[in-house]
Amino acid sequence: MRFGQHLDLADLPGLPRSALIAAAVALGLLAAPPPASAQDRGQNPAQSQGEKNITAQVQKAPTVALPSLNPLVEKVLPAVVSISARLGADAAAAADQSADEGNQSTPFDDLLKRFFENRGMPNPGREGREVMALGSGFIIDAAGYVVTNNHVVGNSEKITVIFQDNSRHQAKIVGRDEKTDIAVLKVDGKDKLPFVTWGDSNESKVGDWVVAVGNPFSLGGTVTAGIISALGRNINEGPYDDFIQIDAPINRGNSGGPTFNLSGEIIGINTAIYSPSGGSVGIGFAVPSNTAKSVVAQLRESGHVTRGWLGVAIQSITPAIAKSLGMNPDEPTGALVATVTPNSPAAKAGLKPGDVILSANGKPVNAVHDLPRQVASMPPGQKLELSVRRGGKEMNLAATTAEMPQQEQQASASPGSSGEEKSPSATSLGLQLAAIDQNQRREFRIPKDVEGVVVTKVASDSPAAALGIEVGDVIMSVDQQPVKSPQEAADTLKQASANGNILLLLNRHGTTQFVGLSVSPSTGSSRPGR
Repeated sequence: MRFGQHLDLADLPGLPRSALIAAAVALGLLAAPPPASAQDRGQNPAQSQGEKNITAQVQKAPTVALPSLNPLVEKVLPAVVSISARLGADAAAAADQSADEGNQSTPFDDLLKRFFENRGMPNPGREGREVMALGSGFIIDAAGYVVTNNHVVGNSEKITVIFQDNSRHQAKIVGRDEKTDIAVLKVDGKDKLPFVTWGDSNESKVGDWVVAVGNPFSLGGTVTAGIISALGRNINEGPYDDFIQIDAPINRGNSGGPTFNLSGEIIGINTAIYSPSGGSVGIGFAVPSNTAKSVVAQLRESGHVTRGWLGVAIQSITPAIAKSLGMNPDEPTGALVATVTPNSPAAKAGLKPGDVILSANGKPVNAVHDLPRQVASMPPGQKLELSVRRGGKEMNLAATTAEMPQQEQQASASPGSSGEEKSPSATSLGLQLAAIDQNQRREFRIPKDVEGVVVTKVASDSPAAALGIEVGDVIMSVDQQPVKSPQEAADTLKQASANGNILLLLNRHGTTQFVGLSVSPSTGSSRPGR
């Protein structure tokens, strides 16, 4: 799934594709006749008089007029622009391929789609067709710098900025950042532009009023209002998810537009919506201004963003994993290290898979996203003091951040079956395992540096199936003990089950992750940890 998308239930398997193209049905609001009088309804005069008295009392209740947002709108609207980006043939083909791949992804991936584009209908052969992306943006200084979403303008051949007076000017990309979905443009040929200023998103609170301005469905400058529904929202778009959730209606074409507080300051960049239809249902997400400000400043200065990097893959700690690690399952905190990149700052500091990072530079890691956000905000070369739990004991490690690599490669895997070997402990989990040889690596496309045993069958309704273990997964360790054969895995599983909890380290598609399993020592039965 990719950044800056809307959730579309119509893409779920079983729903007709035609549901995506919903025609607006005019409901034909007929002029209603005036309400019947009390006499018309067959009521006696006494009843009618009583109702009139009640009505009179209600009408006397004090009323409070809501203040108009017009002064704010007139102040900020001239600085909000519409953006038209023409994508080349290669980008159009990539968009088609992305759409095709989306039909084969998970239900949640199918739901999450970008909400900015109004794309042309594909030609029968698709080759050479032109694709137009339409979104929103806002001017941040009089020199003509415009902020929008990266997915609005990425890989564009031509970008046009449309102002509120309908004048059009060409723009070029100054810099863009895929991880936060932010891009900066520069408009040429227009001087002394109106602009808006950043606000402090850290001062925003749930319940605060907000105003969203943008270009929904290519209609041009459109203003909607609502409140902040939640802060720090994670929508599984990446390690830096920290969205402001708003209920101000935003739709296709709003992407890249600003969200303002009542002082007319930008507190967010509208990026995604959650919707069963592609239209607004009151759940929108905006990148906080304090995140955007630092990204925009770097893009203007150098055209790219430099982030601190530690070199670990981490995951959250479930209650079952917490039990396996001897931690409190009721309030698990910290980030569990799944893998450590060789020669990375983490490796040089001595971090190992299975370590739990409790704090960084004295700041507690309460949720799994806390650590990558903190590290990414640090410049390369800065010291990072880590408090780590390993083997039931706490220790301190010192790391020095490096610059995040531009490309982070991922291996892939595909399911298959070969060389099955059953064992009592594995069977109780619903698994059939096999040793990894050259044939296995070729069949399952297992990376050369991954060692363990491969899953060749998962019984339906088994604990392993409930955990989400799949054919082609590699079990690398059991309770942090490496396993290299099915028999070794069986013996280790048997020993681990005596403790009532099992911690498995799995590798799938080149990604390593821990899963926890609660077992009954007396019977050997098991249940998936949550």
